[in-house]
Amino acid sequence: MIKFSVSVRAMSAALMIASPGVAVPVFAQQAQGPVRGTASVPGTSFSIDELYRYKSLVGIDPQGYSWAADGSAVLFLWNDEGYAFRDIWAWSPRTGQKTRLTFLGKDSKPEAEARGIAQAVFLDHGRVAFTLGGQLHIREADGKIVKVEGDKRGIRKLAVSPDGGRLAFLAAAPNGSPVAAGGQLWVRDAAAGEGAAATRLAGSDDPKLYIEDYKWADSGKAIAFQQADDRAMPERDIYYDAKGKLQNNRVIRAFPGEETSKTVIGVVDLATARSRLFERPDPKHDVWGYGLSHDGKRLFVSGADMEAKEHTIYLYDAATGTRETFYQLREPRHLRPDWQVAWAPGDDGLIILTDRDGWLQLYHQKKAGQAPRQITSGKWEIASFEVDAKNGQLYFTANESALQDRQLYRVPVAGGKIQRISGPAGGTHEPVYSPDFSRIADWYSNDDTPPELYVIDTAKPGKAAQVTKSPQPDFYGQSWARTSYVRFPSHVDGINLLGRVSVPADFDPAKKYPVIVGSVYSDAVRNQWGGRRAHPTWGLDQYLVAQGYIVLTVNIRGSWGQGREHNQTQYESYGETDINDLESGVRYLIAQGHADPKRIGIWGSSYGGLMTIMSLSKKPGLYAAGIAGAPATNVWHAFPAQMWIMGPPEGPDMPARYEAQSALYQAKGIRDPLMIIHGTRDSVVLYSDTMALAEQMVQREQMFELVTLPGANHGWDAENIPQTRFSFKKMVEFFDRNVKNRK
Repeated sequence: MIKFSVSVRAMSAALMIASPGVAVPVFAQQAQGPVRGTASVPGTSFSIDELYRYKSLVGIDPQGYSWAADGSAVLFLWNDEGYAFRDIWAWSPRTGQKTRLTFLGKDSKPEAEARGIAQAVFLDHGRVAFTLGGQLHIREADGKIVKVEGDKRGIRKLAVSPDGGRLAFLAAAPNGSPVAAGGQLWVRDAAAGEGAAATRLAGSDDPKLYIEDYKWADSGKAIAFQQADDRAMPERDIYYDAKGKLQNNRVIRAFPGEETSKTVIGVVDLATARSRLFERPDPKHDVWGYGLSHDGKRLFVSGADMEAKEHTIYLYDAATGTRETFYQLREPRHLRPDWQVAWAPGDDGLIILTDRDGWLQLYHQKKAGQAPRQITSGKWEIASFEVDAKNGQLYFTANESALQDRQLYRVPVAGGKIQRISGPAGGTHEPVYSPDFSRIADWYSNDDTPPELYVIDTAKPGKAAQVTKSPQPDFYGQSWARTSYVRFPSHVDGINLLGRVSVPADFDPAKKYPVIVGSVYSDAVRNQWGGRRAHPTWGLDQYLVAQGYIVLTVNIRGSWGQGREHNQTQYESYGETDINDLESGVRYLIAQGHADPKRIGIWGSSYGGLMTIMSLSKKPGLYAAGIAGAPATNVWHAFPAQMWIMGPPEGPDMPARYEAQSALYQAKGIRDPLMIIHGTRDSVVLYSDTMALAEQMVQREQMFELVTLPGANHGWDAENIPQTRFSFKKMVEFFDRNVKNRK
C-alpha cells in the first residue's frame, strides 16, 4: 500500500491556521490565499444569482496578450468594472502604468453579454488593429477608430509581419459561416488606413476548403499556412425546437471510421503571391505543428496517426519540395498527442517536446535520423515551450513543482540546470513572451486567487508586477472555500492518485459531510481559481461548499502530466479505469472520517457525463445521486480523434469494445437518482443520443429526470447568465433533495 502523505484531518487543520498570502505545504504545494475574506460567516453568503451576475463578482479575467515589437508595451483585453465586454488596454514596463485605449463597451448593455473585442495587435506609431464582431478596426494614434476591410466577415487571427510592415488575417469564405474554424488568408499594408484593400494569398471560395492557421516567416517575405479539406466529410442535420419553430444546425461532422479532414501545409511567397503545397504521404494524419526555418529554406511538419501511436516529423526543402523523414517514433503504449516542435537557434535542427522516455521532456535533434539529445529530464512533464534563439534559452511551462501546478522555467539549449522564473507560490501560469524574452505577460491564478495579468522581468526571476485587479469589492468580504490536495492509492491497482478537496471555511474534522465528486473530467485537478476553466463552475462549487458540502475532484488516468505509465490502463477503457479512480477518491474521504458514505453525489459534463452514468450503473449504492450534463453516451458518435483513448472502430473485439465504453449500452444497472441536462443544438454530443438512452430507460422503467435546454449547445452552462443560473439552481435542488437531505 502507498502511505498517505497527510490526512484530510491534518490538511484541514493546516488550512484553518493559514494566513493570507502564506503558502501552507500540503503534499507538494497548497495554494496561497491573498484574497481570502475576513467575514465572520462560515462561508460565502452569496446566492447562485449573486455568484453569477452581469457585473461579475470575480471580475473579467484579462486575455489576448500581445506585445509591441520592441517590447515597450503589452496589449490586453479587459473590463475593469466586471462586465463581459472587453476593451483594449495597454501596460508600459517603463512607467508601470496601464492605459485604456478603447471605450466601446461603455454603451453596451450588460445583459447582452457581448464578449467584446476578440483580438488586438500593435501596428506602427501607436496604432492598434483589432477585431470586433468579426470586423477589422484600427485605432489610430489619436484615438480615432475606423473600420477597414468592411467587405469581409469572420475576421480573426491577426498577425503582424516581423518587420512590422504587413498585417495578415483570416476571413470567412463568402459562402461559409462567420464562425467557421478557418477561411481565407489575407494580407494588407500595416500602415494603410480606411479605403486600402487587402490581398488574398490563400484559401478557396469553397467553405470546406479553408485555411485554419498560418505563421509568418522570420524574414517577413513568406507565410506558412495550414489548409484543411473537409469536402469528403459527411454533413449532418441537427434538428431542434427553439424560439417557437423547428431549427436546423447543419454541421460537418465525422464519426469514428468515417472520412475526416485532410490537412496540408503550404508556403506562400509574398512577392509573387504564389503558393506551394507540401504533400504528406499520410494526409489524413493529424498535424501537430509546422514551421519555416529562420532562413526560410526549410519547413518541418509534425504529425501523428489518429490513434497517436506514431509521431513523425517531415522536413522539406522550401524551394524544391523535397521531403525527408527527420524524426519518427512508434510507441504502441503511447496515449496522449502532446508533442510540440520548434526550430533550434541558428536552424541547428529541431527542439522536440516528446515523451519518448515516458515523460514529456525537451530534446534537441540536429540531423535527420540522428538520436535526439535529451535536454530536460525527470518524473514531471512540460506542457509547452518557446525558443529564445538569441540567447540560446528554452522557456517552458511545467508541473515540476507539483502535479497541480503550471510554473515557468528556462534552461539552456545546451542543457544544464533548469531555473524557475515564476514566484514561490503554487498556481497556474500562462505566459506570452515579449519578442526579446526580456519580459513575460503572465495570466496567473491559484485556488484562492481569480486570474490576473502579471508581468515578469526575466532578469529578476520570481518577481512580478501585478497589472490588473479584477474582483469586485464585495468579493473580499466573503469567506471562500478552503482548498488543498490529497494523495491516495487506487483501490484497484494501488497506483498513486491526486485529488483536489474544497471544504467549508468552518470545516470540522469531527463531522461527516455530504460530498460532491465533480465536475469529473480528465485534467480536472488544477491549482487555479475554480479548478477547470472549461466550465464556469467556480461559483457552483463555492455555493455547494458554503452550504455544507465537500467538493472533490480526482486526476483520473489519461490526464496530462502524470507520465505514460500512469495512464496505461485508460486505453480502451472509457467508463472503467476512470470511474474506479473516482471511487478511490470517495473511499479515501470516507476512510478519513469526513465523508458521509450515504451522502455522496457525482456530476460531470460531456466525457464527465459518460463517467457519471457509468458510475451510477456499475457502482450502484456508492453514489446517492448523479447529474450528467451533455453526456457522451455513445462513443460510436465521438470525434475520430478520440480513438487515441477508445481505439479504432474495427477489429475482432468490435462492436463489443465500443459498447463496453458507451453508457448507452451500460445503463441497465442504474438504480440511484439521475438527472440529465442537455442542450438540443449540441453538435459535439448529440441530443439524439440522450433521447436514445431515455427511451431505453423508460422501457426498463428506470426513473430519471431530464432537463432540456432549448437551442443550447455543448457548453450549456456558459452560454448566457439566465441559462447558467437556471441550470445550476436545478442541480443544487437535485443534490440537496437526493444527497444533502437524504435520510
